Parts: sequence; structure tokens; C-alpha cells
Amino acid sequence: MTLSLWLTFLIAAILIAITPGSGAILSMSHGLSYGVRKTTASILGLQLGLIFLLMVAGAGVGSLLLASEMAFNIVKTIGAFYLIYLGLSQWRAKVVLAPEMQAQSAKTIVPTFKKRFLHGLLTNVTNPKGVIFMVAVLPQFIVKDAPLLPQLLILGITICAVDIIVMHAYAFAASSMQRFFRDATAVKKQNRFFGSLFIAIGTGLFFVKRGPVA
Repeated sequence: MTLSLWLTFLIAAILIAITPGSGAILSMSHGLSYGVRKTTASILGLQLGLIFLLMVAGAGVGSLLLASEMAFNIVKTIGAFYLIYLGLSQWRAKVVLAPEMQAQSAKTIVPTFKKRFLHGLLTNVTNPKGVIFMVAVLPQFIVKDAPLLPQLLILGITICAVDIIVMHAYAFAASSMQRFFRDATAVKKQNRFFGSLFIAIGTGLFFVKRGPVA
């Protein structure tokens, strides 16, 4: 892989990462609810999901997935229902009084590291748009005459490094607004706002079409 090819992929990875999507919404939601440090678990889960999609596309499974309407629809439906489930869970998230904060302040109960990590992982793994991107974009940065695994490793490290930085930026931006959500009513409104976004994205996935088969 040449330097110019890698730089082109780096630019593409940055543009993709900063484009708001389910990962960005998850990072902002958790950043606002739990703070940046605890959101790291969710972001690490997102990265494992990215690596999974990268390997799927690199192995050619992604192309087969797009070629099979039934398989694509199964993944799409699972992803849509999972995001809707996340949205409904956000709507029902419990809010408890936090005496260590200001009077009448409140916070959302923080899930375990494992649960936050799995939320991130499943958010990316069940996203058919991720499969479409990897299958459509990844081959353009693969040199056919060079070994595949080292190239996938370079691309994987690049896209994950970029995504980690961008997702933490989203989480930090959201966490900086925590002072405006110090009462139970505000926290509930925040949960329902992000819950509605997840439900909207999940519903939108039902309308995602697979790419044309070459």
C-alpha cells in the first residue's frame, strides 16, 4: 500500500467517522449520561464491531451478503430491531437521585462495563450500512498483488484510530452539557430525545436497500 493510497483512505475514514450515525448517537448519549470515561467501554465495543465488518468485507462475505436478498434483509431486520430496542430502553431508563451532586440533581443508573461494551459492539455489527460501506469502499484501497492480511490490518488500525478519536470527541461534547441536566425531569427528556433518535434510525434501516449486484 502506497502512502498516497493510505492518506486517501485516512481522509475517507475521517469523513465517515464524523458523519452522524448510530455510533455517534450512542457515543453522545452515553457521554451525556455517564461521562467520557465510562463511554470508553461503548466506544471500544464500536471498534470491535468495525473490525468485524472489516474482516467480513475483506473475506468476501460482505459481497455474498449483498448478493443474497434474504441474507441482507435478515441482517437489516436484526439491526433495525436492535436500534429500536436501544431506543425503547433509553426511554425507560431509570433516573435516581444523586446526593453527591447539587440539590434535586439526578443521574441515570450506569450499566456495567460489559453491557456498555456490548451495546457498542452490537450497534456496529448489526448495521447493514456498515456492510454496504465496507463492501463498496474497502476494495478500492486493496492492492490485488499484495498480501491481503497486512493491508486489512493497516486499514483496520487506521479506521479504528480515527473512530476512537471522533467518538470520544462526540462523547466529550455531550458530557460538557451535563451541568444542564441536573434534575430528574431534564435527564428523562435527554433519555427520550436520544431514545427517539435510535428508534428513528432503526426504523430508517427498514428502508435501506442492498446495492446492485455486479
